[in-house]
Formats: sequence, structure tokens, C-alpha cells
Amino acid sequence: MMDALGILATASVWAATLRIATPLIFGTLGTLLCERSGVLNLGIEGIMTIGAMVGWLTVYRSGDLWLGLFAAALIGALFGLIHAVFTVSLGLSQHVTGLGITLFASSLAYYTFRLAVPMAASPPTIVPFQPWRVPLLSDIPFLGEAIFVQAAPTYVAIILTVIVGYVLVYTPLGTAIRMTGENPHAVEAQGLNPIRIRIWSVVAGSALMGMGGAFLTIAVFNSFFPTMVQGRGWICTALVVFASWKPWKALLGAILFGLFDAYQLRLQQVVAGAIPSQIFLMIPYVLSIAALVVSTQRARVPQALMQPFRRGEH
Repeated sequence: MMDALGILATASVWAATLRIATPLIFGTLGTLLCERSGVLNLGIEGIMTIGAMVGWLTVYRSGDLWLGLFAAALIGALFGLIHAVFTVSLGLSQHVTGLGITLFASSLAYYTFRLAVPMAASPPTIVPFQPWRVPLLSDIPFLGEAIFVQAAPTYVAIILTVIVGYVLVYTPLGTAIRMTGENPHAVEAQGLNPIRIRIWSVVAGSALMGMGGAFLTIAVFNSFFPTMVQGRGWICTALVVFASWKPWKALLGAILFGLFDAYQLRLQQVVAGAIPSQIFLMIPYVLSIAALVVSTQRARVPQALMQPFRRGEH
């Protein structure tokens, strides 16, 4: 029992928590941005998958890790634009379009990967982002190793959470995005264009999703395989509900899931096969569902979420 509790007192488990949480932070932040404007983006699973592939392939061809992250953001934005055209401009079903984007993007990622690497018994590898020690801060006992020795995109994800949170709460742009998700007709009455706001919100949110996928291939692993996202997109969608559509709670939710996952990996080593490994793999999802059930009791959904906007209709 003490060994099981002692896991939480090690810096390594908290370092792994942030590493596991990073793609979820990107994805949850992107989903939140889309839904705050009134658009449900179920294409996240496919966008993260193709972001992972494009990010890896760009680094494989160019050797530039930051260029890979940027390329993943671009491909995510492109699929976000496709989703926005169908759902915002044409007013088609957000559920159907999102699932279609997931199927299309996932299949395209695998097809493109096979074109680029046609005959390989095992996927080629790259040199991924290495943990970066933040000067001075990384020397702090326990906290230094737990928080301040991470791959650079992890810090980018946290900084973007602060930026998005500030923009949504304290700027006119953020007010416009939030009001578009609540009452787009009131936004139009103020002389703004709700359609344009929704489109750009979905594009920006999808770019973040693509970056979340790329983190898996250029920071966690060093190669691409089609099933590597493993449902993280759906977890991000659930975390937005857990967060009540608030960026700081989204960050907390992603870290909480990362902790559950990091903990179960180390707990398997403690019990040494006495309990089936599938039980441990279930732990993060069961605990996340429990947290989701508790948190949704008071969650307030954006009033215009999934409601298409058409000029002149009320």
C-alpha cells in the first residue's frame, strides 16, 4: 500500500503526467475554442491523427522539429476550414460532418504515410524533441524535475492555455467568440459577422488539435503509426465538458487524466502481474468518467452550440 501511495511522491510520475497531458491540453484547448463559438468539432480524432503524420513526415524530410509542429498546425487548420465550410457556411449537421472529417483525415494520414514510406518492415524514426531544462527553475528540488524538465511543446501548450484564457475572458475578441456561442443574432445586431467568427474559431481550434497530434510523433515517440492517437480526441471532447468550457479547468482536466495514466503505468510495476494489465488500462478512463459525471451536474452548455446560424432567422 505504501509503495502504491509512494508513487505520487516521485518527481518522475509528475514529469510523466505533464508529458502525457500535453497532447490533451492542445486538443482540449482547440475543442473549447470551437465549442465556445457554437461549433461541435467531432473531427478532432482525425485531425490529431493527420497532424501526427504530417508533423512526423515534415521532420523526417526536413529535420526541423519546429517546422513539423507548424506543418501540423497548418494541416489541422485546413481540415478545420473544411469542417467550418460544411457546418457554418452551409449549415450541415455538425455531428455527421465531424465524424466524416475523422474518417477522411485518418484514412488520408495512413494513405499518405504509405506513399511516403512504401516498403518498410518498421516505421523510420526521427530525433524527437528532447526534455529542456529551464535555467534555475529546473534546479528546484522535486518541482524542478517534475515540471521544468519537459519538451519545449509542453511549455508552448501551457502558454497557449494562458493566452486563450486571457483572450476569451478579457478581450473584445473573446467576448465576440463567447457571445457567438450563446446568441449569434445578438452578435450580428452589434455589427459583427457570426459566420466569420465561427469559421476562424474552428480554424484556430483545429490548428491546436493538429499540434496535439504532432506532439505524439515528434516529442513522445519518434515514428508514426495510424492508431497512435488512441481515442485522445474523444477524451478531449469529454474534458471540455468537465471543464465547463473554461480554459483553466481544461488544463486541470488534462493534467488530471495525465496523472491517472502515469499512475497506472507505475502501479503495474508495483503489483508485478498480480492484477491483469487491462484493469490498469481502464483506470484513467473510469476515473475520468467519474469526474465527468460529478462535474457536469453544474456545467452550463453554450446556448447556441450545434445550432446553425442563418441571417434573418430568429
